[in-house]
Amino acid sequence: MSTRTYSDSGVDIKKENNIIKNISKELIFRRNGFGKCIQNIGHYAGLIDCNYFILAITTDGVGSKLLISKEVNKYDTIGIDCIAMNVNDLIAIGAEPIAFVDYLAIENYESIIENEIGKGLNKGAEIANITIVGGETATLPDIINSFDLSGTCIGYIKNKEDIIDGKKIKIDDIIIGIPSSGIHSNGYSLIRKIIKENNYNYNDLLPYNKNKTIGEELLTPTRIYIDILKIIKNYDIHGLAHITGGGFLKLKRITKYGFDIKFNNYPEVFHWIEKIGNIDKKEMYKTFNMGIGFIIILSYKDKETIQKILRETNGKIIGKIIKDTHIKINGIILD
Repeated sequence: MSTRTYSDSGVDIKKENNIIKNISKELIFRRNGFGKCIQNIGHYAGLIDCNYFILAITTDGVGSKLLISKEVNKYDTIGIDCIAMNVNDLIAIGAEPIAFVDYLAIENYESIIENEIGKGLNKGAEIANITIVGGETATLPDIINSFDLSGTCIGYIKNKEDIIDGKKIKIDDIIIGIPSSGIHSNGYSLIRKIIKENNYNYNDLLPYNKNKTIGEELLTPTRIYIDILKIIKNYDIHGLAHITGGGFLKLKRITKYGFDIKFNNYPEVFHWIEKIGNIDKKEMYKTFNMGIGFIIILSYKDKETIQKILRETNGKIIGKIIKDTHIKINGIILD
């Protein structure tokens, strides 16, 4: 039996990247003066020069994790995921999130579901300390056969020198991995396919934890890394990365250098997915966060700072920056 890949579920990261490139090459108009863009497309957030501060903006959605919430009739946490996917991307460039707008597309009116989604959005906003200033709801029966939830978040950076875009990253810098709260909000098209093929039900108990159902595990909300803001303000950080769609390939966004990463003892849910899905390690690293939801990069000389960050975040040193351009995890080259 051949090993399973993300593209088998209809999601091809390379093709998605090509779509982004094709769209981006047509986006040639640039505003000048106040509101000038100072960040190329392809990083975690776009940056706008507002003279006295930098405005950061990003947009993202929850993806097919929504379909699992529908299967188990639980909608009160997916709003947290929506907030998290946007807020974490802002933090990954050094921005403090401040406001959010949501977009809910539905097939038909189901007010109970919408109320539950609202509870999750509010909880996520509270954790992230942001205001949801508005949004849009669209009823699209000819387009949507369920529902979709996404949003846009804005944040700010006080000074240009406070932008953390990876330009300060140097060879031998230390990589700190911050734990995820589970799978977060990526790879669910593949997970859903695997669950179906193995005749599991989302209400079945987990084989490795008889106190939790498969649905409960898969709907664990994405961690919001708001505590990273204090670290950004207090220490000299060279690079940040939010590990989402594309897994550790996301690291290509932040530097031209390579990564030599080593870690084990990742959460049991990933072992289980790997086993029942017959997925090889390389594909796992290219699809999932594997228990590392956020990465901080700083100089290996800052030993005292490193120890403080480890204590403050429950993080661990997982590797270093290397001279070549490869992303290598536990000896496996991803690119």
